[in-house]
Amino acid sequence: MAIASTPTTFHANGAPVFYDNGDHHPQQGTLLGFWLYLMSDCLMFAVLFAVYAVLGRSYAAGPSGADLFDLSLVAVNTALLLFSSITYGFAMISMQKGNKGGVLGWLAITGLFGLGFLSLEIMEFVHLIEEGAGPWRSGFLSSFFTLVGTHGLHVTFGTIWLVTLMVQVGKLGLTPENKRRLMCLSMFWHFLDLIWIGVFTFVYLMGTI
Repeated sequence: MAIASTPTTFHANGAPVFYDNGDHHPQQGTLLGFWLYLMSDCLMFAVLFAVYAVLGRSYAAGPSGADLFDLSLVAVNTALLLFSSITYGFAMISMQKGNKGGVLGWLAITGLFGLGFLSLEIMEFVHLIEEGAGPWRSGFLSSFFTLVGTHGLHVTFGTIWLVTLMVQVGKLGLTPENKRRLMCLSMFWHFLDLIWIGVFTFVYLMGTI
């Protein structure tokens, strides 16, 4: 990529000296900054997993994960999030091909999968609270609600971001700026998928053993 520059002074022999004006590689700077954000988010989730590891067996004479978790419901929720990552991948392929309609269509399907995931998670939380297993019941439930709820908030913000991007792409098309935003959201969405795999394994599967 050519660097925009202008001669601002000259050597003694008359040859121009060019100085970089800094207006280049904005995409690399944005992606690097977003990677740094993801690393900070990763540290936050690492702390939440560590807290759950410490408190995950503190039932306070209350119910355990084996008493509360419905693995069939969690499996459906996991499938929804996994499929949403696949459909987002198709959106990125459409973006590379310059297919605006394909991008919008696959983003819409991704958003529906995300909303389905959030609906099942909210239903699970409501059911647990109605059963008297709210976050105040024990250390286990406090750490469970905090970890799973934090991930759910991230999916919520990701879904809002996705809808916002759909509006921007619909109005402005696949501009370089929108492509950069789509790439950032792609990293964020796949990151949430990886975190959920950890939640599913560490919290739900191990919690029923």
